[in-house]
Amino acid sequence: MIFTRSVFASLRFSLLLALLLVSAGLLPGRAMAQRTLSSGQHLYLPIYAYIQYGDVDKSGVASRNPVSALISIHNTDLDRPLKLLAARYYSTEGKFLRNFVSSPQILKPMETLEFLVERRDVVGGSGANFVIQWEAAVPVSPPLVQALHVELQLHRAIVFTTDAVLIPR
Repeated sequence: MIFTRSVFASLRFSLLLALLLVSAGLLPGRAMAQRTLSSGQHLYLPIYAYIQYGDVDKSGVASRNPVSALISIHNTDLDRPLKLLAARYYSTEGKFLRNFVSSPQILKPMETLEFLVERRDVVGGSGANFVIQWEAAVPVSPPLVQALHVELQLHRAIVFTTDAVLIPR
C-alpha cells in the first residue's frame, strides 16, 4: 500500500485530535485512571437546566432550550456499601438552591440512586452544578456520578451526559 502525503497528514491530525481529547478527559481512559479506593469524597457535577444556542438577539440574549437532567449516583463497589451525605444543587451564579438528600442514604453494593431536575426547573441556568458528598466505613471503589440531559421533540432530540470530577480537599 502506498501512503501519500495527505494520508500521513490525516493520520497525524487524527492522532493529535485523539491525544487532545484524552488529555481533556473527553474520551474514556482518563477518568478511570484516577479511580482509587477511597473512604469519602466531594464530587463536582456540572449540569445544564437549559442550553443557550444560536445568535444573540437585540436584547443581548441567545435562544434557550430547557432540558431535564437525570443525576445518577452508582455505587461501583462489588462488596461494600457507601453513604450518600449530600447532593447539593447550585445555580450558575453559585447560589445554593437545595439539597436533594434530606437524610443520609445508604447505597448497597452496585445500587444506583437517581434524582431528576425537571425540564421546567430552569432556575439553575446554563451553568448549574451539584456537589455530591459521600463516605464509607472502609475504603471502597468510588461511585460513578453522571447526569443524563434530555430534551425530546417531534423531529429532534438532544441527549448528552456530564461526568463528576473530584474536588480535591
